[in-house]
Amino acid sequence: MEHLINKQVLDIQVSNIRKFSEMAAKYDDVITFAIGQPDFATPEHVKASGKLAIDRNRTEYTTNAGLPELRQAAARFVSHKYGLNYIPDHEIIVTTGASQGIDIAFRTILSEGDEVILPSPVYPGYEPLIKLCGAIPVYFDTTEDQFRINPDRLKNAITTKTRCIVIPSPNPTGITFDAESLERLAESLQDKEIFLLSDEIYSELTYEGRHHSIAAVPSMREKTIVINGLSKSHSMTGWRIGLTFAPAYLTKQMIKVHQYSATCASSISQHAAIEALTTGMDDALSMKDVYRKKRDYAYGRLTAMGFDAHMPNGAFYIFPSVKKFNASSFDFSVDLLQQEHVAVVPGVAFSPYGEGFVRISYACSMDDLKTGLDRIERYVRSLD
Repeated sequence: MEHLINKQVLDIQVSNIRKFSEMAAKYDDVITFAIGQPDFATPEHVKASGKLAIDRNRTEYTTNAGLPELRQAAARFVSHKYGLNYIPDHEIIVTTGASQGIDIAFRTILSEGDEVILPSPVYPGYEPLIKLCGAIPVYFDTTEDQFRINPDRLKNAITTKTRCIVIPSPNPTGITFDAESLERLAESLQDKEIFLLSDEIYSELTYEGRHHSIAAVPSMREKTIVINGLSKSHSMTGWRIGLTFAPAYLTKQMIKVHQYSATCASSISQHAAIEALTTGMDDALSMKDVYRKKRDYAYGRLTAMGFDAHMPNGAFYIFPSVKKFNASSFDFSVDLLQQEHVAVVPGVAFSPYGEGFVRISYACSMDDLKTGLDRIERYVRSLD
């Protein structure tokens, strides 16, 4: 009966991130830099709010779009933090994690044969969702521009079939977009009927200055869907709370897809999320300070070993080149795992333009970071 399964589903491959995590699990003493999982516990006051919701039997369905008070809190949060203004009742949806928000956005705006431009290297979770819509992912090389979008070069990737451009969060490169580059991009797209999907899940983990959203550019708001959530900012990955911010005409259609795919996000998690976005508005600041120290340490160690790398300015990843070691990113990663029991993710997991790089997550204890980097140093010295 397998031949009857949807071909688009059959063609989807398991993420290489997960593959390497599973390979690493076979080693007892492995140091893993492979998963983008914050190494902090959910803040205590947020957990207490979730427990209280259970004790008060707040376990019923919520409205499809999410608790009104949560959407109001989300609107205040992004207005205060990023200068984004959205109407809670008509322009915000609470989703089951940011991934579901991306899914309903694509299913709302994409049709068979549409093209979606993915600035690459890029998080591998977009491609399967695009293909499930019958649309076509188009990878756009950013490696020559320090992993940022060059508007002049982007013009060559746009065709009459381009329906959407993804502006990805800094995964896997750790590189964010500054206000000037976003304004230049907005200017180049101003007269084009192309949607933008701006994945801003790491918005609170921007190290230098504040996070900037292309949706804050007036001409872009009406064509942009902003994806955010609490997984990274409040270390709430398992609570599965995502948020979409989009103009009313888009949100009105996205809610249809959402209500039939998820009904609503977990009511318990939503009550905890209210606490996170109000009392915990600045919870990410202390986490960011710790990540910054780990970033500085990882960058200093790797460059001292001879790796070429750009200094990350967001998230908790660094994306060094391994080209000088004369091995593919996959072979380098496998050999490193086998020889030194350190798990990194080969760059090819993030599109063909990731070849020649590896992704290292420094969302781990400082002891593990030091030990893992010691092992990497020993490994690269053995290659001389």
